[in-house]
Amino acid sequence: MNNAPVPWDVTRILFAVGAIGGLIVASFWILTPFLPSAVWAVMIVIATWPEMRMVQRRLWGRRGLAVAVMTGTMLATVVPVAIAVTTLFDRADEIAAWTRSLTGIPLPSLPDWVGNVPLIGKKLAARWQSVAAVRPEELAARVTPYLADIVRWLIRKAGGLITLFVQLLLTLGISAILYARGEVAAAWVLAFARRLAGGEGERAARLSAQAIRAIALGIVVTALVQSAVGGIGLLVTGVPHVVLLTALMFLLGVAQVGAVPVLIGAVIWLYLQDQTMWAVVLLGWSVITGSLDNFLRPILIKKGADLPLLLVFAGVLGGLLAFGIIGLFVGPVVLAVGYTLLAAWVGDGHPTTDE
Repeated sequence: MNNAPVPWDVTRILFAVGAIGGLIVASFWILTPFLPSAVWAVMIVIATWPEMRMVQRRLWGRRGLAVAVMTGTMLATVVPVAIAVTTLFDRADEIAAWTRSLTGIPLPSLPDWVGNVPLIGKKLAARWQSVAAVRPEELAARVTPYLADIVRWLIRKAGGLITLFVQLLLTLGISAILYARGEVAAAWVLAFARRLAGGEGERAARLSAQAIRAIALGIVVTALVQSAVGGIGLLVTGVPHVVLLTALMFLLGVAQVGAVPVLIGAVIWLYLQDQTMWAVVLLGWSVITGSLDNFLRPILIKKGADLPLLLVFAGVLGGLLAFGIIGLFVGPVVLAVGYTLLAAWVGDGHPTTDE
Protein backbone atom coordinates (compact mmCIF):
# COMPACT_ATOMS: atom_id res chain seq x y z
CA MET A 1 0.00 0.00 0.00
CA ASN A 2 1.41 3.37 -1.06
CA ASN A 3 1.34 5.84 1.86
CA ALA A 4 3.29 8.56 0.06
CA PRO A 5 1.82 12.05 0.57
CA VAL A 6 -0.24 13.37 -2.30
CA PRO A 7 1.58 16.29 -3.96
CA TRP A 8 -0.20 19.62 -3.97
CA ASP A 9 -2.00 20.53 -7.17
CA VAL A 10 -0.74 24.12 -7.36
CA THR A 11 -2.72 24.92 -10.47
CA ARG A 12 -6.00 23.78 -8.92
CA ILE A 13 -5.29 25.75 -5.73
CA LEU A 14 -4.50 28.91 -7.70
CA PHE A 15 -7.65 28.57 -9.78
CA ALA A 16 -9.74 27.98 -6.65
CA VAL A 17 -8.29 31.02 -4.88
CA GLY A 18 -8.76 33.14 -8.01
CA ALA A 19 -12.37 32.02 -8.41
CA ILE A 20 -13.20 32.72 -4.77
CA GLY A 21 -11.45 36.09 -4.88
CA GLY A 22 -13.21 37.03 -8.10
CA LEU A 23 -16.56 36.03 -6.62
CA ILE A 24 -15.93 38.19 -3.53
CA VAL A 25 -14.84 41.19 -5.63
CA ALA A 26 -17.84 40.84 -7.95
CA SER A 27 -20.21 40.59 -5.00
CA PHE A 28 -18.83 43.75 -3.42
CA TRP A 29 -18.94 45.49 -6.79
CA ILE A 30 -22.62 44.67 -7.20
CA LEU A 31 -23.45 45.68 -3.63
CA THR A 32 -21.36 48.89 -3.65
CA PRO A 33 -24.38 51.23 -4.10
CA PHE A 34 -26.01 49.67 -1.03
CA LEU A 35 -22.98 49.37 1.24
CA PRO A 36 -23.19 52.84 2.90
CA SER A 37 -26.88 52.34 3.69
CA ALA A 38 -26.22 48.81 4.92
CA VAL A 39 -23.42 50.01 7.19
CA TRP A 40 -25.65 52.71 8.66
CA ALA A 41 -28.51 50.26 9.12
CA VAL A 42 -26.31 47.75 10.94
CA MET A 43 -24.96 50.45 13.24
CA ILE A 44 -28.42 51.86 13.99
CA VAL A 45 -29.96 48.46 14.69
CA ILE A 46 -27.08 47.37 16.93
CA ALA A 47 -27.18 50.65 18.84
CA THR A 48 -30.95 50.63 19.34
CA TRP A 49 -31.60 46.90 19.68
CA PRO A 50 -32.18 47.02 23.48
CA GLU A 51 -34.68 49.82 22.97
CA MET A 52 -36.48 47.83 20.28
CA ARG A 53 -36.78 44.83 22.62
CA MET A 54 -38.13 47.11 25.34
CA VAL A 55 -40.75 48.49 22.94
CA GLN A 56 -41.66 44.95 21.91
CA ARG A 57 -42.24 43.91 25.52
CA ARG A 58 -44.56 46.88 26.04
CA LEU A 59 -46.49 46.07 22.86
CA TRP A 60 -47.58 42.62 24.05
CA GLY A 61 -44.55 40.92 22.46
CA ARG A 62 -45.58 41.84 18.91
CA ARG A 63 -42.41 42.20 16.84
CA GLY A 64 -44.27 43.77 13.91
CA LEU A 65 -45.61 46.61 16.06
CA ALA A 66 -42.19 47.20 17.59
CA VAL A 67 -40.58 47.36 14.12
CA ALA A 68 -43.25 49.85 13.04
CA VAL A 69 -42.58 52.06 16.07
CA MET A 70 -38.80 52.01 15.60
CA THR A 71 -39.10 52.66 11.86
CA GLY A 72 -41.47 55.55 12.51
CA THR A 73 -39.05 57.02 15.02
CA MET A 74 -36.23 56.82 12.50
CA LEU A 75 -38.45 58.44 9.88
CA ALA A 76 -39.19 61.29 12.28
CA THR A 77 -35.46 62.00 12.49
CA VAL A 78 -35.13 61.97 8.69
CA VAL A 79 -37.89 64.56 8.15
CA PRO A 80 -35.91 67.54 9.57
CA VAL A 81 -32.95 66.59 7.37
CA ALA A 82 -35.27 66.45 4.35
CA ILE A 83 -36.68 69.88 5.22
CA ALA A 84 -33.16 71.28 5.52
CA VAL A 85 -32.17 69.79 2.15
CA THR A 86 -35.25 71.14 0.36
CA THR A 87 -34.97 74.60 1.91
CA LEU A 88 -31.25 74.86 1.19
CA PHE A 89 -31.69 73.82 -2.44
CA ASP A 90 -34.76 75.98 -3.17
CA ARG A 91 -33.54 79.11 -1.41
CA ALA A 92 -29.90 79.22 -2.41
CA ASP A 93 -30.44 82.42 -4.44
CA GLU A 94 -32.44 83.99 -1.60
CA ILE A 95 -29.65 83.19 0.85
CA ALA A 96 -27.11 84.87 -1.42
CA ALA A 97 -29.38 87.93 -1.89
CA TRP A 98 -29.94 88.15 1.86
CA THR A 99 -26.21 87.97 2.45
CA ARG A 100 -25.70 90.78 -0.06
CA SER A 101 -28.34 92.92 1.66
CA LEU A 102 -26.54 92.59 4.99
CA THR A 103 -23.65 94.63 3.60
CA GLY A 104 -25.93 97.67 3.46
CA ILE A 105 -26.81 97.51 7.15
CA PRO A 106 -24.47 99.65 9.25
CA LEU A 107 -22.96 97.82 12.16
CA PRO A 108 -24.07 99.16 15.55
CA SER A 109 -21.54 100.04 18.20
CA LEU A 110 -20.59 97.37 20.68
CA PRO A 111 -21.64 97.70 24.33
CA ASP A 112 -19.00 99.18 26.60
CA TRP A 113 -18.61 95.94 28.58
CA VAL A 114 -17.21 94.12 25.53
CA GLY A 115 -14.03 96.17 25.66
CA ASN A 116 -13.52 95.21 29.29
CA VAL A 117 -13.50 91.46 28.60
CA PRO A 118 -10.11 90.09 29.65
CA LEU A 119 -7.56 89.16 26.98
CA ILE A 120 -9.77 89.60 23.90
CA GLY A 121 -12.05 92.55 24.75
CA LYS A 122 -9.86 95.38 23.44
CA LYS A 123 -8.84 93.52 20.29
CA LEU A 124 -12.45 92.57 19.55
CA ALA A 125 -13.67 96.14 20.05
CA ALA A 126 -10.90 97.55 17.85
CA ARG A 127 -11.61 95.03 15.10
CA TRP A 128 -15.33 95.76 15.28
CA GLN A 129 -14.73 99.49 14.98
CA SER A 130 -12.48 99.02 11.95
CA VAL A 131 -15.16 96.95 10.20
CA ALA A 132 -17.91 99.37 11.19
CA ALA A 133 -15.91 102.28 9.72
CA VAL A 134 -15.97 100.72 6.24
CA ARG A 135 -18.62 102.26 3.99
CA PRO A 136 -21.47 99.91 2.92
CA GLU A 137 -20.56 100.36 -0.76
CA GLU A 138 -16.97 99.35 -0.14
CA LEU A 139 -18.03 96.40 2.00
CA ALA A 140 -20.46 95.24 -0.70
CA ALA A 141 -17.68 95.47 -3.29
CA ARG A 142 -15.51 93.22 -1.13
CA VAL A 143 -18.22 90.66 -0.44
CA THR A 144 -19.95 90.44 -3.85
CA PRO A 145 -17.16 88.45 -5.64
CA TYR A 146 -17.58 85.67 -3.08
CA LEU A 147 -21.37 85.41 -3.32
CA ALA A 148 -21.34 83.43 -6.55
CA ASP A 149 -18.97 80.93 -4.97
CA ILE A 150 -21.24 80.75 -1.92
CA VAL A 151 -24.29 79.99 -4.10
CA ARG A 152 -22.43 77.29 -6.02
CA TRP A 153 -21.18 75.79 -2.76
CA LEU A 154 -24.71 75.69 -1.34
CA ILE A 155 -26.11 74.01 -4.46
CA ARG A 156 -23.27 71.51 -4.52
CA LYS A 157 -23.76 70.68 -0.85
CA ALA A 158 -27.52 70.42 -1.35
CA GLY A 159 -26.94 67.90 -4.11
CA GLY A 160 -24.73 65.88 -1.79
CA LEU A 161 -27.37 66.05 0.92
CA ILE A 162 -30.03 64.87 -1.50
CA THR A 163 -27.89 61.82 -2.18
CA LEU A 164 -27.56 61.41 1.56
CA PHE A 165 -31.34 61.59 1.91
CA VAL A 166 -31.76 58.76 -0.62
CA GLN A 167 -29.26 56.71 1.35
CA LEU A 168 -31.21 57.44 4.52
CA LEU A 169 -34.36 56.03 2.92
CA LEU A 170 -32.45 52.87 1.96
CA THR A 171 -31.11 52.74 5.49
CA LEU A 172 -34.67 52.94 6.76
CA GLY A 173 -35.74 49.91 4.72
CA ILE A 174 -32.69 47.82 5.60
CA SER A 175 -33.06 48.71 9.28
CA ALA A 176 -36.69 47.53 9.26
CA ILE A 177 -35.58 44.18 7.83
CA LEU A 178 -32.83 43.83 10.43
CA TYR A 179 -35.22 44.74 13.25
CA ALA A 180 -37.58 42.02 12.08
CA ARG A 181 -34.87 39.36 11.64
CA GLY A 182 -32.24 40.58 14.09
CA GLU A 183 -31.75 37.30 15.94
CA VAL A 184 -31.13 35.41 12.70
CA ALA A 185 -28.61 38.01 11.49
CA ALA A 186 -26.80 38.06 14.86
CA ALA A 187 -26.62 34.26 14.96
CA TRP A 188 -25.15 34.21 11.45
CA VAL A 189 -22.51 36.84 12.35
CA LEU A 190 -21.51 34.95 15.49
CA ALA A 191 -21.34 31.68 13.57
CA PHE A 192 -19.15 33.28 10.91
CA ALA A 193 -16.86 34.83 13.56
CA ARG A 194 -16.67 31.51 15.39
CA ARG A 195 -15.86 29.67 12.17
CA LEU A 196 -13.20 32.28 11.36
CA ALA A 197 -11.40 32.48 14.70
CA GLY A 198 -13.13 30.23 17.18
CA GLY A 199 -14.06 31.64 20.57
CA GLU A 200 -11.88 34.72 20.06
CA GLY A 201 -13.76 35.54 16.89
CA GLU A 202 -17.10 35.40 18.69
CA ARG A 203 -15.72 37.60 21.45
CA ALA A 204 -14.46 40.08 18.86
CA ALA A 205 -17.92 40.31 17.30
CA ARG A 206 -19.51 41.04 20.68
CA LEU A 207 -16.88 43.67 21.49
CA SER A 208 -17.52 45.31 18.11
CA ALA A 209 -21.23 45.58 18.91
CA GLN A 210 -20.41 47.23 22.25
CA ALA A 211 -18.14 49.75 20.53
CA ILE A 212 -20.81 50.59 17.96
CA ARG A 213 -23.37 51.21 20.68
CA ALA A 214 -20.94 53.43 22.58
CA ILE A 215 -20.27 55.59 19.51
CA ALA A 216 -23.95 55.87 18.68
CA LEU A 217 -24.82 56.88 22.22
CA GLY A 218 -21.95 59.34 22.55
CA ILE A 219 -22.23 61.12 19.20
CA VAL A 220 -25.80 60.86 17.97
CA VAL A 221 -27.62 61.21 21.30
CA THR A 222 -25.45 64.15 22.33
CA ALA A 223 -26.08 65.88 18.99
CA LEU A 224 -29.81 65.20 19.33
CA VAL A 225 -29.97 66.65 22.85
CA GLN A 226 -27.90 69.69 21.91
CA SER A 227 -29.98 70.46 18.83
CA ALA A 228 -33.23 70.06 20.80
CA VAL A 229 -32.04 72.39 23.58
CA GLY A 230 -30.72 74.89 21.04
CA GLY A 231 -33.99 74.72 19.09
CA ILE A 232 -35.93 75.57 22.25
CA GLY A 233 -33.73 78.64 22.71
CA LEU A 234 -34.33 79.75 19.11
CA LEU A 235 -38.07 79.25 19.47
CA VAL A 236 -38.33 81.22 22.71
CA THR A 237 -36.26 84.15 21.43
CA GLY A 238 -38.25 84.43 18.20
CA VAL A 239 -35.59 83.44 15.68
CA PRO A 240 -37.16 82.37 12.34
CA HIS A 241 -36.68 79.03 10.56
CA VAL A 242 -36.35 77.11 13.82
CA VAL A 243 -36.83 73.67 12.22
CA LEU A 244 -34.17 74.31 9.58
CA LEU A 245 -31.68 75.66 12.11
CA THR A 246 -32.36 72.79 14.52
CA ALA A 247 -31.69 70.25 11.77
CA LEU A 248 -28.48 72.12 10.91
CA MET A 249 -27.42 72.04 14.57
CA PHE A 250 -28.00 68.28 14.65
CA LEU A 251 -25.81 67.75 11.57
CA LEU A 252 -23.07 69.96 13.02
CA GLY A 253 -23.35 68.11 16.31
CA VAL A 254 -22.80 64.77 14.56
CA ALA A 255 -19.83 66.34 12.77
CA GLN A 256 -18.41 67.27 16.21
CA VAL A 257 -18.66 70.99 15.39
CA GLY A 258 -21.57 71.52 17.74
CA ALA A 259 -24.60 73.78 17.82
CA VAL A 260 -22.74 76.89 18.99
CA PRO A 261 -21.97 78.36 15.49
CA VAL A 262 -25.68 78.37 14.61
CA LEU A 263 -26.63 79.88 17.96
CA ILE A 264 -23.97 82.58 17.70
CA GLY A 265 -25.28 83.48 14.26
CA ALA A 266 -28.77 83.78 15.74
CA VAL A 267 -27.41 85.99 18.54
CA ILE A 268 -25.82 88.31 15.97
CA TRP A 269 -29.08 88.40 14.00
CA LEU A 270 -31.06 89.35 17.10
CA TYR A 271 -28.52 92.03 17.94
CA LEU A 272 -28.77 93.52 14.45
CA GLN A 273 -32.56 93.54 14.82
CA ASP A 274 -32.20 95.72 17.95
CA GLN A 275 -33.47 92.88 20.17
CA THR A 276 -30.63 93.25 22.64
CA MET A 277 -32.41 91.59 25.56
CA TRP A 278 -33.27 88.46 23.58
CA ALA A 279 -29.73 88.42 22.16
CA VAL A 280 -28.29 88.36 25.67
CA VAL A 281 -30.76 85.63 26.70
CA LEU A 282 -29.84 83.49 23.69
CA LEU A 283 -26.14 84.10 24.33
CA GLY A 284 -26.48 82.67 27.83
CA TRP A 285 -28.55 79.79 26.45
CA SER A 286 -25.81 79.16 23.87
CA VAL A 287 -23.24 78.78 26.64
CA ILE A 288 -25.45 76.21 28.37
CA THR A 289 -26.11 74.34 25.10
CA GLY A 290 -22.46 74.31 24.10
CA SER A 291 -21.38 72.94 27.48
CA LEU A 292 -23.72 69.95 27.33
CA ASP A 293 -21.31 67.79 25.34
CA ASN A 294 -18.56 68.33 27.90
CA PHE A 295 -20.25 65.98 30.36
CA LEU A 296 -23.05 64.28 28.41
CA ARG A 297 -20.90 62.69 25.71
CA PRO A 298 -18.31 61.16 28.09
CA ILE A 299 -21.08 59.69 30.24
CA LEU A 300 -22.83 58.12 27.25
CA ILE A 301 -19.63 56.77 25.72
CA LYS A 302 -18.51 55.26 29.01
CA LYS A 303 -21.93 53.67 29.34
CA GLY A 304 -21.46 51.77 26.09
CA ALA A 305 -17.71 51.09 26.17
CA ASP A 306 -14.58 52.56 27.71
CA LEU A 307 -13.28 54.60 24.75
CA PRO A 308 -10.99 57.67 24.82
CA LEU A 309 -12.64 60.85 23.56
CA LEU A 310 -9.53 61.62 21.50
CA LEU A 311 -10.12 58.37 19.63
CA VAL A 312 -13.70 59.38 18.88
CA PHE A 313 -12.70 62.85 17.69
CA ALA A 314 -9.93 61.47 15.46
CA GLY A 315 -12.34 58.91 14.02
CA VAL A 316 -14.91 61.58 13.17
CA LEU A 317 -12.43 63.91 11.46
CA GLY A 318 -10.51 61.11 9.75
CA GLY A 319 -13.69 59.40 8.62
CA LEU A 320 -15.05 62.67 7.20
CA LEU A 321 -11.87 63.30 5.22
CA ALA A 322 -11.58 59.71 4.02
CA PHE A 323 -15.19 58.72 3.27
CA GLY A 324 -17.24 61.93 3.24
CA ILE A 325 -20.44 62.28 5.25
CA ILE A 326 -20.77 58.54 5.81
CA GLY A 327 -17.34 58.68 7.44
CA LEU A 328 -18.79 60.68 10.33
CA PHE A 329 -20.30 57.41 11.52
CA VAL A 330 -17.96 54.82 10.02
CA GLY A 331 -14.69 56.47 11.07
CA PRO A 332 -15.15 56.48 14.85
CA VAL A 333 -16.74 53.03 14.78
CA VAL A 334 -13.81 51.51 12.86
CA LEU A 335 -11.28 53.08 15.23
CA ALA A 336 -13.34 52.13 18.26
CA VAL A 337 -13.64 48.52 17.13
CA GLY A 338 -9.92 48.37 16.36
CA TYR A 339 -9.02 49.93 19.69
CA THR A 340 -11.36 47.62 21.60
CA LEU A 341 -10.04 44.50 19.90
CA LEU A 342 -6.43 45.59 20.35
CA ALA A 343 -6.99 46.33 24.03
CA ALA A 344 -8.68 42.96 24.51
CA TRP A 345 -5.82 41.17 22.72
CA VAL A 346 -3.15 42.95 24.80
CA GLY A 347 -5.11 42.27 27.98
CA ASP A 348 -5.19 38.55 27.19
CA GLY A 349 -1.40 38.35 27.07
CA HIS A 350 0.37 36.79 30.03
CA PRO A 351 3.90 38.01 30.77
CA THR A 352 6.47 35.30 30.97
CA THR A 353 9.10 35.15 33.73
CA ASP A 354 12.38 33.35 33.74
CA GLU A 355 12.48 30.52 36.23
